[in-house]
Amino acid sequence: MNRVVIVGASAGGLAAAESLRRAGFEGVITLVGDEPRPPYDRPPLSKQLLSGRWAPAKLALRPAADLDALGLELRLGLPATGLNPSRRHVMLADDTRVPYDTVIIATGVRARRLPGTDGLAGVHTLRTLPDALALKERLRPGRHLLIVGAGFVGAEVAATARALGVRVTLLESGPVPLGQAVGEEAGRFLTRLHHEHGVAVHTGAMVTEILGAEGAVTGVRLADATVLPADDVLVAVGSAPNTEWLAGSGLAVDDGLVCDEFCSAAENVYGVGDVARWHNPLFGTAMRIEHRTNAAEQGMSVARNLLGEPRPFAPVPYFWSDQYDAKIQAYGHLRDHDEALVMDSDLSRRQLLVAYRKGDRVAGVLAVGKSPKILRAWRSLIAAGSPWTAALTTPTAA
Repeated sequence: MNRVVIVGASAGGLAAAESLRRAGFEGVITLVGDEPRPPYDRPPLSKQLLSGRWAPAKLALRPAADLDALGLELRLGLPATGLNPSRRHVMLADDTRVPYDTVIIATGVRARRLPGTDGLAGVHTLRTLPDALALKERLRPGRHLLIVGAGFVGAEVAATARALGVRVTLLESGPVPLGQAVGEEAGRFLTRLHHEHGVAVHTGAMVTEILGAEGAVTGVRLADATVLPADDVLVAVGSAPNTEWLAGSGLAVDDGLVCDEFCSAAENVYGVGDVARWHNPLFGTAMRIEHRTNAAEQGMSVARNLLGEPRPFAPVPYFWSDQYDAKIQAYGHLRDHDEALVMDSDLSRRQLLVAYRKGDRVAGVLAVGKSPKILRAWRSLIAAGSPWTAALTTPTAA
């Protein structure tokens, strides 16, 4: 193996490149990115960058000198357009072909859009630095931001906008924001947090039309014919894996690039980060995780597998979210849970602890305002595949 091509100048792609170099790989590493800038951190886009606390330069994942020291062949601002596994080359938008011995696919996801919004000023998505900068320019005291989608991105932007004096309306199509992902009680806790800070939260709100006049957004129309005016609309209705460029490659694509427990999609082809849907043997299921920690860990795991004895990638997933003065943290696989047991819930103290069961095992935990000791205890229980009844009687997890 003399040439590794990493498609995706992301946190996961960079972690793979760094891990290869640390392990002694001296061959050519080509890092392909569709954006013209070096790898940068995305979680701060909805928080520190949007609020103005951070300048764009602070988002860089590595200083320029550290990036140079990796000796990478950078192909930035050039989206990949195709992959030929039999001939082992990646096609780029400038019609060049980059040969590889091994290719790591880390092309991430893109924000979903609503139909009829192209070219309409004041309609935003949030996935890239230009997205965040465009929205930041519009967030001024007294303006009204309407957010379609009350997932973590929408909720984080709502919190940031309120701190800037922006009036915020948050729309959720389901009965409880984040209910499907984290359970109804955790969703209600977070909803009350937003109500406390003056956010108007509408549940069961199905947007049927984005309204505009003279080329600019004026609001939205709901399924019940209600019209909600707004100066700006953020569409935060989830994301789609960037896999279209793999058409004709023969690789399996199903809500992401399908990979095995080693993150391998085919011979000499691996997936990393938000785009990868791999089999996690710890939970016995396929999962695709759009969180910064997972992307970096997966990149490091793939690099180790390329240069040493392959080991399954079987992490306890972790994610966090900062909203107002509450830090939300979670370990495990919360989706598709069979039970979400509330062990503590007190908004006034900013305290929440919810344990999640799948079958007869503890599958995850979500906490607000809990000590690191408690979170570490729950993580250990999840990693060990502990029975549900045993987890609930462990003193350190209370």
